[in-house]
Amino acid sequence: MPTTVTDDSAMLTAVVEVAERIGARVLARYSPDARPATREDIMNRFGPMEEEAAEGVQAALAAIRPQATWLGEDEEEQLQGGLPAGEWWVSDIVEGAINHLHGLTEWGTTITLVRDNEPVLGVVHQPIGDVTYTAVRGGGAFRNGTRLQASAKTDLKVAMTTTSQDGGEDHAQRRHMAEAFAAMLGNALLVRSTIPSTFPLLGVAAGQYDAYWQFQPEMSGVGAGVLLATEAGAIATDLNGRPWRLGADLLVAAPGVHAAALDVLSSTP
Repeated sequence: MPTTVTDDSAMLTAVVEVAERIGARVLARYSPDARPATREDIMNRFGPMEEEAAEGVQAALAAIRPQATWLGEDEEEQLQGGLPAGEWWVSDIVEGAINHLHGLTEWGTTITLVRDNEPVLGVVHQPIGDVTYTAVRGGGAFRNGTRLQASAKTDLKVAMTTTSQDGGEDHAQRRHMAEAFAAMLGNALLVRSTIPSTFPLLGVAAGQYDAYWQFQPEMSGVGAGVLLATEAGAIATDLNGRPWRLGADLLVAAPGVHAAALDVLSSTP
């Protein structure tokens, strides 16, 4: 089984092409003037968009890497502690779909190849602006071919920090999120909460944000972004400071502020 940077890099162009094809389909349904008024409006637009975007994706990725298993939504819900050994294709076909449906620009496609529970290849394509982010483990992170570098900040008090939520958290989890947000507000320059998870992680990779955290993130929402950020020099751990693995709580931060951010977040109940 190929495991070197060169071997994984050989797949990158084909994976980018898959992501770009998806993006073109979804872009055709996009309107900056979209303003759904009800939940029914949202669901009526989401279903057809997701179905069209997903057409042929699993087969296309299987052709690129036949030995990798496709991770469907049902399997992801059952595997919150991480993935079994082997290779998996993990994709959020329309990452940030709710933004797309409201005429916002932060949406796109993420595709990650996970090997033995670690992301090893990641692609994020953002059709608005025609921006593509790519990373292969050990080979650096790039935006449209330009290398990315995490922030050089060393003081959390001047750090731009971010977090996200999935929307399905229970009351105890929402309270924990609020306490962490308040704690970070007291220690960082700025705290921003946004969705989806991928885009603030891309900001950490590009050095625009200095730290990102999320409780119980979805694997499909963070795999590619974490790989991009760490390949750009950021540090990814769980909230106990252990090396991050899919399925765990997540902190990704520039090396100079990671320890301080971890101290803040680990101090919340």
